[in-house]
Amino acid sequence: MIVGIPACAVTVADMPFHRTPARYAHAVLNGVGGLPVLIPPLGEAMLGLLRDLDGLLLPGSPSNVHPDFYDGGDSETPDAHDLERDRTTLPMIRAAIAAGVPVLAICRGIQELNVALGGTLIQRVHAQPDKMDHRGGPGPHAVRYGLKHPIRVRGFLARIVGADSVEVNSLHGQAIGRLGQGLVVEARAPDGTIEAVAMPSAPGWLLGVQWHPEWAFAGNPASVAIFAAFGDACRAYKASKGKAA
Repeated sequence: MIVGIPACAVTVADMPFHRTPARYAHAVLNGVGGLPVLIPPLGEAMLGLLRDLDGLLLPGSPSNVHPDFYDGGDSETPDAHDLERDRTTLPMIRAAIAAGVPVLAICRGIQELNVALGGTLIQRVHAQPDKMDHRGGPGPHAVRYGLKHPIRVRGFLARIVGADSVEVNSLHGQAIGRLGQGLVVEARAPDGTIEAVAMPSAPGWLLGVQWHPEWAFAGNPASVAIFAAFGDACRAYKASKGKAA
């Protein structure tokens, strides 16, 4: 089975690149049991790929969804946007949901999911008086991606991880504000920040998480369970396509 991973548009030494961290592809191959395929951020022309995908994984990124896509006013992070990715992922999310393609959205991915469904984002969570600082902070990757705080888990996600509370890492500056249409909250941080969403009305499997389960996933039972559940959904979707044909 094939799982699409939308790439980011970045410029290195005045040369444009399409890329995303390797750990997402490793998680798809070894945790989901699928073949990872990067999707270039080339806009709505990429929607034609959906017919060949058995799942869609929306990865994290240093960039933020531009507030123009959710009527968020002026950007509070003007140097941290990727309009090419926005113009690719937002229509792809809506099309994937409509087609029943399983969707797993991680970090920036959950924010894209929320915006694609008409929701809004908090542009700087750490600037809110009632919120924690959810950014990763300084230090080596092992420290920055280490477990930071518990989340309260419910519903669909609780059934996947088999618990009502799990410890997660935290490396985000933005978070969900107003919830997108059809989404329900599946987990919250101690300060109330939305950490996971699902969509009971979606034709297919859908889960969005604000943390990074792909980081060292094999050593974390909750992460293993999330990727395994996504893999099961992708295999079921692929089988249903075969029957329809």
